[in-house]
Amino acid sequence: MVKGYLAFIFHSHLPYVRHPEHTQSLEEKWFFEAITECYIPFIRVFQGLEKDNVDYSATFSLSPTLLAMLEDSFLQERYVGYLSRLQLLAQKEEERTANDPAFSPLARMYRERLDYTSYIFNEKYGRRLVTAFRELLNGGHLELITSAATHGFLPLLGVQKEAIYAQIAAGVEYYEKIFGSIPRGIWLPECGYDPGFEEILGELGLHYYIMATHGVLYASPRPKYGIYSPILTPGGLAAFGRDPETSAQVWSAKEGYPGDYNYREFYRDIGYDLSLDYIGEFLHPNGLRSNTGFKYYSITGPENHKEPYNPQKALEKASEHAGNFLFNRQKQVEYYGEIMDRPPLVVAPYDSELFGHWWFEGPQWFDSLCRIISQNQDTIKMITPGKYLELGYPLQVSTPNASSWGDKGYNEVWLNGKNDWVYRHLHNAAKKMTALATNFPRAEDILKDALNQAARELLLAQSSDWPFIITSGTMDSYAKSRLMSHLIRFLKLERQIWENNIDISWLRHLEATDNLFPHLDYHLFQSLNETIAVEKDKLMGAV
Repeated sequence: MVKGYLAFIFHSHLPYVRHPEHTQSLEEKWFFEAITECYIPFIRVFQGLEKDNVDYSATFSLSPTLLAMLEDSFLQERYVGYLSRLQLLAQKEEERTANDPAFSPLARMYRERLDYTSYIFNEKYGRRLVTAFRELLNGGHLELITSAATHGFLPLLGVQKEAIYAQIAAGVEYYEKIFGSIPRGIWLPECGYDPGFEEILGELGLHYYIMATHGVLYASPRPKYGIYSPILTPGGLAAFGRDPETSAQVWSAKEGYPGDYNYREFYRDIGYDLSLDYIGEFLHPNGLRSNTGFKYYSITGPENHKEPYNPQKALEKASEHAGNFLFNRQKQVEYYGEIMDRPPLVVAPYDSELFGHWWFEGPQWFDSLCRIISQNQDTIKMITPGKYLELGYPLQVSTPNASSWGDKGYNEVWLNGKNDWVYRHLHNAAKKMTALATNFPRAEDILKDALNQAARELLLAQSSDWPFIITSGTMDSYAKSRLMSHLIRFLKLERQIWENNIDISWLRHLEATDNLFPHLDYHLFQSLNETIAVEKDKLMGAV
């Protein structure tokens, strides 16, 4: 008899990084690394589980910006070139390490992984990885959900509710365009929540979202079952709270699995270890040292000395950690099950980009976990939030607490002395965009194109990634440049629209460069009450 449920949610997001003005872009490399080291390894794991008839369940959020990049033919072509260079490097590495008994098997491992990556990307799916996710969605084990359009941090955009509506509606519409249905759930960017979102979420057909732990624990009234059962918000949506124990076991710097000494060391890469004469042609054109993904050492210990990486030992350790994770979840649901009138639900959300990239063995750990859960135990069962709601347990009505999963749990990461200056500009631009959408309700031709591009530039400026990067201090000049460039483009378009003097050639240049969401409709920024009325009319018409 099942005593409890386990819901894995993998949040997949990258900012919109597309730079045709450069031959190679370090920012595009973020995207290419994620495809190679995270998304395709996860697809391989999911497909392997389905091939072996393993009864697993998982939820995968795909942010709209990530989906748009996966669908962009320009970035697909760029990735093919990136992958080809890595395959050439793999061949060189096999030759260089041929007589090294420790490193030669590792070079061969990387070459085989890259060959498989090329097969999946180029041959099996014709460069369209969304096809793989669509297959997995149709298979019934994987639940896909969306996020806000450009991952805007919604609590700090709420001065204009129209901005929140546009972010969420554009995300839902793009998901529907790609997958042919409305998602059941949404990943609120950074789990950022402020009371008042539910009306918008409900109007757009969503049923649930994921929250930080304290967003549910501090709800009003206090939830009877804490985070081990979702709560029902006054707006009619279910809010699922993050379980802190599963978070600590996977990502705690002190007790998390990825720090095990047998696992691969992320910070030792041949991009830094080998001479520029040898490795230079595979790095950025400026000769900037960077990661290649070829890493030959294990974590070994806290000292600088590192031993060669042993994949077999690492996989054995991943299996051991999967067993330990299951043991802890079994004890967890047995304990809470004694004081609840229903099986407890443990919600385990993570950034998917950390699996395979930072924690090389992460996808294999998840694979092992799914297999041992499906075998010889009936204490705990994997489930998705959508399927959990179908079980029909009555949910307590409670208003969630303002929260995020950022440092200190609220808004400080995205609002502090380093980045607070951005919000007056974002709020002013959103106000101007709402005025445009309201005053030009039936635009056509060039005017319509300009309004759509203005909306696109504003959405790009609203990305939560820019204030986050500014706070972290890594590549903050890039984040500031991106944010300001999109705002400047928006303001220039806004002025040209009002003056009826649109620079068509410049507009076409923007459409080709910032080509996010080609079917974006500027009407999403209309006055909120009018927009919701339109959506209600559509729903009534469908009925």
